[in-house]
Amino acid sequence: MAGVVAVVGVTGAVGQEFLALLAQRAFPADEYRFLASARSAGKTIAFAGRDYTVAELTETSFEGVDIALFSAGGSISKQFAPIAARRGTIVVDNSSAFRMEDTVPLVIPEINPETIDQHQGIIANPNCSTIIGIVPIWPLHRHNPVRRMVVSTYQAVSGAGARAMTELLEQSQDVLEGRPPQPEVFDVPCAFNCFSHNSKIDENGYNIEEMKMVHETHKIFHDDSIAITCTCIRVPVLRAHCESINLEFENPIEPEEVVDLLLGAPGVSLIDDRQGNRFPMPLDATGRDDIFVGRIRRDLSLPDRRGINLWVAGDQLRKGAALNAVQIAEYLVR
Repeated sequence: MAGVVAVVGVTGAVGQEFLALLAQRAFPADEYRFLASARSAGKTIAFAGRDYTVAELTETSFEGVDIALFSAGGSISKQFAPIAARRGTIVVDNSSAFRMEDTVPLVIPEINPETIDQHQGIIANPNCSTIIGIVPIWPLHRHNPVRRMVVSTYQAVSGAGARAMTELLEQSQDVLEGRPPQPEVFDVPCAFNCFSHNSKIDENGYNIEEMKMVHETHKIFHDDSIAITCTCIRVPVLRAHCESINLEFENPIEPEEVVDLLLGAPGVSLIDDRQGNRFPMPLDATGRDDIFVGRIRRDLSLPDRRGINLWVAGDQLRKGAALNAVQIAEYLVR
């Protein structure tokens, strides 16, 4: 039993997904506290058959709290997560604030649950694209080490929060009714459009989202030798990211081996119907826990049979964010 559990950023898209998952999975807690900014304080939230009042997040919010699930942005995490940890709360943080700190475990329970016990009060959730991409890669990597990854992402607007999802709906209606779309969350229209991920471009020409996937994969796999290159794109989908993944292995590998390995992999489901031309879509992954994998085929450009192509789809708000954090919390109370 967890005792007291706090949800920080409860009114946001991931915060709302926290509530759904905690209820669905009957998370064992004696008490809940729902926290948000002063702007949201006082709102009423229905959870597990009763109404709760959202409280303002302050430095005193964590007295007696055993576990805090954070999804309120990096600046809030940097300010309040250390305060919570000093007061004995174990923080599971969904932002990028602590992911690359040596003393903070970066955890995907299907891959490296053993690192959870190394925490010093804060545990980091990886980036959504990292989680969705590498959960199905891990069982392959253990069987036959991956030496190079080429990843292209097709990321839903949910990665930018609830307001971005509303913006996509509103812009879609505007375009269909002949009105010009009005971008607010993004710099360009998201309806009927694709564009480079809206994170800052680094000096090397890669954006921050792309480099997160590189650095986080190295840390989670405990292997800096894997060559990784990424291109991250926003697409006009509400929720569930897709990724095209090309893998080069140390040794030859057959598509049939990949299928066999993934059939028994935790958190993975296959949709790979070549005859019916049916493979994972965002609609398959939306609201689902697993990462869906298909288009499993040999990379014909590599003559030595060491290359495999995959296509994956995963719910960004679920396994890409809230579910992963709740799974970490479940590990903590076992």
